[in-house]
Amino acid sequence: MVPVRLSYYSDILCIWAYAAQRRLEALVEKFGADLAIDAHFCPVFPDAWGKIETSWKHRDGFEGFNRHINEVARKFPHIEVHERLWLETRPRSSASAHLFVKAVELVEADATGGEAEQLPYLDRLSTRASWELRRAFFASAKDISDWQVHEEIADRLGIDYSSVDRKIRSSEALAQLAADDQMSRKNGAEGSPTFLLNEGRQKLFGNVGYRLLEANVHELFHNTTANEASWC
Repeated sequence: MVPVRLSYYSDILCIWAYAAQRRLEALVEKFGADLAIDAHFCPVFPDAWGKIETSWKHRDGFEGFNRHINEVARKFPHIEVHERLWLETRPRSSASAHLFVKAVELVEADATGGEAEQLPYLDRLSTRASWELRRAFFASAKDISDWQVHEEIADRLGIDYSSVDRKIRSSEALAQLAADDQMSRKNGAEGSPTFLLNEGRQKLFGNVGYRLLEANVHELFHNTTANEASWC
């Protein structure tokens, strides 16, 4: 059976994507190798300070955004959020964290002879690096726009940071990140997280429940005719 492909777009600094990670893990547990997940980034917080200062200008700025983050966190007992988020630690941008993960992807591709994308989603170093970044920010309030934090995460995951640094300095990682940006625009990723299935015909955006994701994936296993529209 050809695996169903799910393209997942997110921003590391997005709390909704942080909460949604468990849903992706549950999908993997349910469908195993029959589900192939492609992870990409979309730029929701490329200028985090500007976004918060503009969008939350009339709602107490960073203080209001902090209250919002904590209100969201209380709805999801499976995630941990530092109560002082965005008050004491204010990453300038998610772009540097995304660039780090794209560099990790390239390092992993070199190590596997270009087969990194064939690895199970949860076994990829890039998946683990993304999760470590999310945890470092949301749970520990670390500034994940800081290169030093990236190096600490690389060391923790057993990744040679000098190899990561070379991918960044050569602009290979930047090219991959730019490709993600182009793909997110082309495929209509409306924000973080966005889930695309059936070659983009099925799009789920935002705080989507697990059962809805599962139903959309499950339907595609029964849609064996290429030109047949899915009922989901």
